[in-house]
Amino acid sequence: MSGVLWATASGIGFGLFQSLNRRAIRGIEDPWVSTFLQLSAATVVLVLASLVSEDLSQLGDATGEAIALFAVAGVIHFVLGWLFLNMSQMRIGASRTAPLITLTPLFGVVLAAVTLGELPSAAVLAAIAPIMVGAWLLASRGSGDVRIERDSIFAFGTAFMWALSAVLTVEALRGLDSPLLGVTLGLLAATAALGGALVARGSLRAIRSIARGTLGLKLFAALLVAFATWFRLLALDETAVAVVLATNLVGVPITLVLAPIMVGRHLENANARVWLGGALVVGGVLALIAIEG
Repeated sequence: MSGVLWATASGIGFGLFQSLNRRAIRGIEDPWVSTFLQLSAATVVLVLASLVSEDLSQLGDATGEAIALFAVAGVIHFVLGWLFLNMSQMRIGASRTAPLITLTPLFGVVLAAVTLGELPSAAVLAAIAPIMVGAWLLASRGSGDVRIERDSIFAFGTAFMWALSAVLTVEALRGLDSPLLGVTLGLLAATAALGGALVARGSLRAIRSIARGTLGLKLFAALLVAFATWFRLLALDETAVAVVLATNLVGVPITLVLAPIMVGRHLENANARVWLGGALVVGGVLALIAIEG
């Protein structure tokens, strides 16, 4: 399967995850605990997948730099990226968070150009323009003066962290050409880092107070995102960073449709402004896929 198709599958999985996660976090007050549950479940799934399907001797042949880069990319993507995602969904909702993180390709284009020498063409930059306009509409208050809401910063943080982790992943794959082992290494490092932080904060006890139904929904959402992240690395192993990050955005309309259904339209109000911003984002994504795909 081509890199673009892997990226599309990843985006669909992530869109489903965001919708389910929005409902699950209603029963979890601490975003650190919420993120740790996602990481733990995803780690278990991908460790098992690695043991069943991968040749573990590849780890012995891998360079130390590649292993370190996968670990750093995992902490950046999963600990920081997911933590900001959970905080954003709690503060502004999934319908507004999902389109805002569509700035990920913009960050990715800049970072890839600087670190990997992947220079975007004028056509690519033109395709990214409506994505930026759409994100601005979704982040602005919609009153007379156009300002960015303070809580939108968490969604922007997610976008930057995910772009940075993608660039680091491309570098890491040169020393360990196994996307599944790579993402598993990243998850193990991220889970250990966040688990240590929770122990230091004394927050692990909060897991016992989570309702069983909420916990089950959260773990199922984590299962979806585990496979979505694996597919993302498969795509990065075959396709340019900007194309993968842009194609991943097929999850945006999925979230816009499903999030209000999952938690109620009174909490996730996908109004005309949201849909206009989302339409600009999707239009830019389709143009980018047509140019680069």
